Amino acid sequence: MTVVVRESKETQIRIALDEPTSDLPTIDTTEPFLDHMLVALSKYSGVSFDIQAKGDLRHHLIEDVAIALGAAFAAHTPATCARYGERTVPMDDALVQVVIDMGGRPYYRGPLPSGLYDHFMRSFADNAKATLHVRVLRGTDRHHIIEAAFKALGFALREALVETGAVFSTKGSVKLDVQGGAG
Repeated sequence: MTVVVRESKETQIRIALDEPTSDLPTIDTTEPFLDHMLVALSKYSGVSFDIQAKGDLRHHLIEDVAIALGAAFAAHTPATCARYGERTVPMDDALVQVVIDMGGRPYYRGPLPSGLYDHFMRSFADNAKATLHVRVLRGTDRHHIIEAAFKALGFALREALVETGAVFSTKGSVKLDVQGGAG
């Protein structure tokens, strides 16, 4: 199990990631649409989440949940996973493609038609140390587009996190050791 706790003056967040279960995840962020998206992400990724979060502003809450969730996925990602995943998901009028590389190089390219949820994806990618491309191929309903993006991200993560027993990099296993610091 991977547990991430993020606390600030603005938000208090606890996220636990675990092996897949048949149960629905326990998610309470005080933001119903975010809860709905996180349930979809958990279901389609095959990773069980428990998320408890509260915050002062909607923007802070959504951003900080993404930061903590990304950090949890970074810690949860096996060194010998398949690394790459891709999925295109239709949802009514929406058609969204997500491509991810869990190889430790943060980058995000969107956008989604919501500044809050576009920022969620960027914050998730940065903290998961993932390259994440989200392409909205069709759609006008923002709810459908965002939900298709979360479902596609879940499926892409499911594919990328498969344990293979081999490191998928021409560099082999990369180790970075940082010592010392400001002070």
